[in-house]
Amino acid sequence: MNRSNKHQLLAGLIPSLLTAALPFTAQTQPNAQQRPNIIWISTEDFSPHLGCYGDKVAQTPHIDKLASQGVRFTNVFTTAAISAPCRAGIITGMYQTSIGCMHMRTTSYRRSVENPVEFTAVPPHYVKAFTEYLRVAGYYCTNNSKTDYQFAKDPVPESIWDDCSKTAHYKNRPDKNQPFFAVFNHLGTHESQNWDISNVKTDPKSVKVPPYYPDTEIVRRNLAKMYDNTARLDSVVGALLVELEKEGEAENTIIFFWGDHGDGLPRAKRWLYDSGLNIPLIIRWPGNLKPGSVNDQLVSSIDFGPTVLSLASVKVPVHMQGRPFLGNQAAEPHEYVFGTRDRVDESYDMIRSVRSKNYLYIRNFYPSEPFHIWVPYLNKMPIMQEMMRLDAEGKLNPDQKKWMAETRPAEELYDVKADPFQLNNLAENPKYKSVLAEMRLQQDNWAVSTNDMGRMNEPEMIEQMWPGGKQPVTDKPYFIVNAPEDRGSKNYQTSGTFTAPMTLAFYCPTHGASIVYSTESGNKPTWKLYSGPLRLAKGTATVRIKAVRYGYEESDEVSGIFEIR
Repeated sequence: MNRSNKHQLLAGLIPSLLTAALPFTAQTQPNAQQRPNIIWISTEDFSPHLGCYGDKVAQTPHIDKLASQGVRFTNVFTTAAISAPCRAGIITGMYQTSIGCMHMRTTSYRRSVENPVEFTAVPPHYVKAFTEYLRVAGYYCTNNSKTDYQFAKDPVPESIWDDCSKTAHYKNRPDKNQPFFAVFNHLGTHESQNWDISNVKTDPKSVKVPPYYPDTEIVRRNLAKMYDNTARLDSVVGALLVELEKEGEAENTIIFFWGDHGDGLPRAKRWLYDSGLNIPLIIRWPGNLKPGSVNDQLVSSIDFGPTVLSLASVKVPVHMQGRPFLGNQAAEPHEYVFGTRDRVDESYDMIRSVRSKNYLYIRNFYPSEPFHIWVPYLNKMPIMQEMMRLDAEGKLNPDQKKWMAETRPAEELYDVKADPFQLNNLAENPKYKSVLAEMRLQQDNWAVSTNDMGRMNEPEMIEQMWPGGKQPVTDKPYFIVNAPEDRGSKNYQTSGTFTAPMTLAFYCPTHGASIVYSTESGNKPTWKLYSGPLRLAKGTATVRIKAVRYGYEESDEVSGIFEIR
């Protein structure tokens, strides 16, 4: 199929994918060449501070143009207000609290003691990154390059990505007709990029200071630095879009732009207010009949992966907790979305939130703790240092002091329309008794239905995952030969001469393991995800395999030499 015909086919296909259509069946599944390409442009610590969202200070012409060509979503919330737990949920389509990935980070566990402990979370055996399903369906999947998945240190299991590196790119796929899913992560808006406020380009006088911050020169300069970083982000997005056009792929590529949680600032990142959970989401697709439109349905970040599968016409696994909101498997919109906070670096905490279109409910499981728990990384922020100084001097006004209080209310309830900064707690207001009861019930039901592991002591959870403090190891996989000389009766077959036709299958005894294989030699082979027996051609083939189980140490590599005659 030439490029022109391919574009015509996709132009007709994609609009139908973006509306709820007939349920997926194997008979209606398009082949690989008919599937749309999909790109994610994600950025760190980023609330909707963009011109297209009404922010007059933001200089974001490229992102604003993207919004004018696509759809701007206004009620999108992450499942955590910090990256690693949230990203664990995004890559799996599962709440981080359901898979043991809720603490920030697993590598920070007890790091302040003399003998710090590091571990990787071990999700349930059936949990896979959604990209594994894409790869099986024929997609070339790349990530450039942040992971932070909690269940693996870098390098992450080869089953997840075709390429996960600083050079990963859809342009590197060996077959230019192969559909791709490519992620580009921008790190320049991370909270650490806001620490140095000695030189800012945005006029500090132009920024709006939220009422929970003191209006001082330091605060304004810190906010101005955030806008400087946003302008640089916009230039990166612009370059990616131009590159897509030059590659001739813009006409058949769906683009997502999003942030991984709210601003990297005090009371935003790490906190379950809208300032910490509300993010931008812009999606552009070929054939969109309503460019520049706005969608206000509730969307959760764990919906992103299932939505990509839906757009690619890949069946969304039933166990996934995220719901597709586009494509031929689009579900009914959420009535509520949920957020969580647990250990933050060294400091334990437990907070849960429920968000509807009109209300935000927060439950503080540690009401005797101060709002501002000890987080050394956060304390490097100029705004945080300014707030601590003014608090010590007794110079914070009541709205600013709320977040620096020594205790917390057990419950918080906010009318988000009337109180967008969430400063007026209605939990004790009798007029909202029924609303409070409903939101409380939603939180209770969610905790039970999703098996909220935040209620378990972390040391007990670790002992279940790493018995005796030792990381489990994935068993070595082995070859299963289907040839006249051997119909799969021998395990660990690693060589031999066989008569065609012959197929070669792989098996790993570890529950939930994925297997990758390569026919390349060298120290850095390209690993392919195993999804079914290989049919070897006549001649001699060297096949290398290994197994990976999330949270486990990967298996040893097994190599076999097979001569087919």
